[in-house]
Amino acid sequence: MSRILVTGGAGFIGGHVTKILLDEGHDVVVLDNLSKGHKDSVDKRAQLIVGDMADPVKTKEALSGADAVIHMAGLIVVPESVKDPIKYAQNNVLGSVSLLESMRETGVKKIIFSSSACVYGTPDTLPIKEDAPLRPDNPYGATKASIESFLQAYHANFGFDVTILRYFNPYGPGELHDPETHAIPNFIKSALSKKPIPLYWKGEQVRDFIYIEDLARAHTDVLSLAGFNIFNLGTEKGVKVKDVIDKIFEIVGFEVEVKDLGERLGDVAANYASSERLHEAVGWQAKVNLKDGLKQTIEFFKK
Repeated sequence: MSRILVTGGAGFIGGHVTKILLDEGHDVVVLDNLSKGHKDSVDKRAQLIVGDMADPVKTKEALSGADAVIHMAGLIVVPESVKDPIKYAQNNVLGSVSLLESMRETGVKKIIFSSSACVYGTPDTLPIKEDAPLRPDNPYGATKASIESFLQAYHANFGFDVTILRYFNPYGPGELHDPETHAIPNFIKSALSKKPIPLYWKGEQVRDFIYIEDLARAHTDVLSLAGFNIFNLGTEKGVKVKDVIDKIFEIVGFEVEVKDLGERLGDVAANYASSERLHEAVGWQAKVNLKDGLKQTIEFFKK
């Protein structure tokens, strides 16, 4: 089995990916500066190194003996990126290039990168395929597209094996961002505490919500791939955000007020994935439907 470094492994997705890697018998090191992540989210079987990917000393320590890197560290709040693009460029882009240089210097040349559907911006056609043009609608998406370009360059110049996973909308148990800007945890927490649910665009936006376990599993499925690969990671089903709220009401058995917050900069009207390429490459497909995923997530927040 392999030794894997997970950057940002104390985050929501990183914690789930780390657990699956360990369950499959891999040796896991987590590098996280804990600015957003939680120590408690890191599986006790993993080695945690508290440090920043932009710090070559800590990063090279974490890379010691590694066979591959799953790179998830980065800032992820779209509205914040609109307010402070420089912070996002410095942290996400320059931090990632620093990580790539540390990898090159330590001879670790395999990386799986958590990118985002935000790289596509407003799509011309749905579902979105991997060859769609990249036109990010916000600085967060621009940082992901920029890191993808650097990964292409490191593949071309230094022979890195690169797999890029473009996430659609992950949700599930364990999501503890502070502040929380993602729709589903905010909807559930508001409903359970009988507070008004915050809703942008009257809930008419269409999103592809993918359950965390399905998303995490894809990272181990692609570990054996070489070369340069790009895959969408979604359920291939578009759902209106207001319909998600109705499903939550149905599961909890009551309704609360919905608070109309109007429009929000940086949002795309509709996106959902074609994940056919990933299915063909490694057999991956989403297994958990929205209702079952919401039930599990609601149970988590009830506790």
